[in-house]
Amino acid sequence: MSSNDDNSMKFSSTRRKLLMGIAAMPAIPMLASSGLFSTPALAQAPATSAVNTTGLAVTDTEVTVGILHSVTGTMAISETGSVQAEKLAIEQINAMGGVLGRKIKYIQEDGASDWPTFAEKAKKLLVNDKVAAVMGCWTSASRKAVLPVFEQYNGMLYYPTFYEGLEQSKNVIYTGQEATQQILAGLDWVNKEKGGKSFYLIGSDYIWPRTSMKIARKHIEAKLGGKVSGEEYFPLGHTQFNSVINKIKLTKPDVIYAAVVGGSNVAFYKQLKAAGIDLSKQTLLTISVTEDEIDGIGGENFVNAYSCMKYFQSLDNPNNKDFVAAFKKMWGEKTVIGDVTQAAYLGPWLWKMTVEKAGSFDIDKIAEASAGIEFSKAPEGYVKIHPNHHLWSKTRVGQAQADGQFKVVFETPELIEPDPFPKGYQ
Repeated sequence: MSSNDDNSMKFSSTRRKLLMGIAAMPAIPMLASSGLFSTPALAQAPATSAVNTTGLAVTDTEVTVGILHSVTGTMAISETGSVQAEKLAIEQINAMGGVLGRKIKYIQEDGASDWPTFAEKAKKLLVNDKVAAVMGCWTSASRKAVLPVFEQYNGMLYYPTFYEGLEQSKNVIYTGQEATQQILAGLDWVNKEKGGKSFYLIGSDYIWPRTSMKIARKHIEAKLGGKVSGEEYFPLGHTQFNSVINKIKLTKPDVIYAAVVGGSNVAFYKQLKAAGIDLSKQTLLTISVTEDEIDGIGGENFVNAYSCMKYFQSLDNPNNKDFVAAFKKMWGEKTVIGDVTQAAYLGPWLWKMTVEKAGSFDIDKIAEASAGIEFSKAPEGYVKIHPNHHLWSKTRVGQAQADGQFKVVFETPELIEPDPFPKGYQ
């Protein structure tokens, strides 16, 4: 798919239908008038032979990157925002003069919510298209599927989703949070503020929810002195949750702790409400529902639930206000922005800054130069790349409102250092 061919993006919700109508429009330039960045004087581009010694898709005027997300299948509800955010960042970077004097061109591929397809498309982008970087994936299953491809062919992936940790690669920059930054901080909060001692764990059935719940169980039992009342997993795309909801009603846990992903969220939360579970009285904390998913779930079905993330659209800071305005200008006033969408937006910017620090598009030089890269204009406030290729970031808890937005009720005072291999949780 070329950078001007967005017509294949097909989405099930109203939001996706709206996007289908505007996707074929020419990209909207995000100039300095957006308020997010000033436009510097353009410097003369260095010679291609000096900045591209490994045969990547770099010319004197352009550099090509890949966008690899699901825009069809059960994960489209979650991954659509990532595509939008990456395209916005690329438009803004191009409006400022590009990267090392070269405009960014992108090739978009659809992972189609299918992990082998992700691996196939990743190989196509790296081997055939020779892209200089890839912004992509959402689920850990898709990331695990493409990781051997990126390591074999020495590509660079900017991965935006909060995930279970227990991974580190020269070929990946993880712009979402790992478990210690999301799971542990969130459980500490719900234990202290909501008196959470008993937990019912429910998730989709693949690596991220299962590993996350393994970490959560250890923390609940060993650190919080609590207990797990139940633990269940369901296939991606699953829509029948009445059985587990009945078990939750019988066991009466202090906290429902949820890591259901994709389209299954719509069925789960609608059925939860239909079963009479009032989230103003029953505490529910999720690590998987952002504003993007609520757009499909419906705010009335999720109101008073809590989500633990590093970003919410409602964050009140100048960076975020400019970002939200630019996002809505490009994609429509009715669009919403979730945690992973914001983390996806960071990818092209961090790549640009790293390339310019390295003075090269070569992957090995970018990998080496990544540590210490700071982005002070991040919508979440500020981020910095750790030597382990994860980001320093804050943890926040938001309470869902009826309009589908979140009221931030907790924020860590300091940035949390990423620790993808926490001692005692492996």
